[in-house]
Amino acid sequence: MTAAATATAPPRLETGTPRRGVLGKIVDRLGSGIVQVVMVVLGLFWLVPTLGLLVVSMRTTKVNNAEGWWTIFTKPAELTIENYKNLLSGGFTASFWNTVLITVPTTILVIGIAAMAAYAFAWMDFPGRDAAFLVVVGLLIVPIQIALIPVATLYGNAGIFGSIPGVVLFHVAFGLPFAIFLLRNFFVGIPASLLEAARMDGAPEWKIFASVVFPLGKPAIASLGIFQFLWVWNDMLIALVFANTDNQPMTKYLQSQMRQFGSNVDILSSGAFLSLIIPLILFFAFQRYFVQGMMAGSVK
Repeated sequence: MTAAATATAPPRLETGTPRRGVLGKIVDRLGSGIVQVVMVVLGLFWLVPTLGLLVVSMRTTKVNNAEGWWTIFTKPAELTIENYKNLLSGGFTASFWNTVLITVPTTILVIGIAAMAAYAFAWMDFPGRDAAFLVVVGLLIVPIQIALIPVATLYGNAGIFGSIPGVVLFHVAFGLPFAIFLLRNFFVGIPASLLEAARMDGAPEWKIFASVVFPLGKPAIASLGIFQFLWVWNDMLIALVFANTDNQPMTKYLQSQMRQFGSNVDILSSGAFLSLIIPLILFFAFQRYFVQGMMAGSVK
């Protein structure tokens, strides 16, 4: 090849890693250490309201009305546990156990029924399967408010209005559509070869569900369990309508402590902080499965 031909030849395109821009180079130089520090700072920033709630719950109403919670750093002697003593000596303890009796059975029933129904919709052939699944999906858009009066009338005729089982049944009925939809979409991603191998070994459908599908679906089931638990634990609308005074959960009890001309800050702040403990314990206990479920759902 002559020198003239070499000079006029188009430049060769280099293959391999694409050239990084200025922003990409800056990100590379920052390193993961600085990113982690920023994430920690952001996490601490989001914890500030929780810290403020804790401080307010451990001070008297007079002090809270006179100054902000941040003054506790210069006046730590203002902290007291009298608010918690007064709260636990009242009706809060009973409402706490009512909340547990409502939330735990609801979460277990929703997960159990939804998991079996999702397996049927994903891997079993039966007449009207697609039509039934479309009905389940359509129930996702049904507002809870339109069912309050009809269900209240039905509960009154059945004699369960105001009882804990009535509240549980309502939560289960309206929690199943989303739960079935979520788990079905996760179960269809399980390799069919695993199920076929189990069927060739003579395993019945219930054993395939219990030994293959359910263990593989733990991340999605854990994510659903956390969401369902939090929805029921923090619910107040259903409690206001279907729970009487003897069976009221914490949300209804705390709402009843509102004064006519102001909030009962000492009761509300301590009660709100105590209501955070169980959800936090649940989240940190299952956070590994929760993250796995969120990541699995992001790629399917």
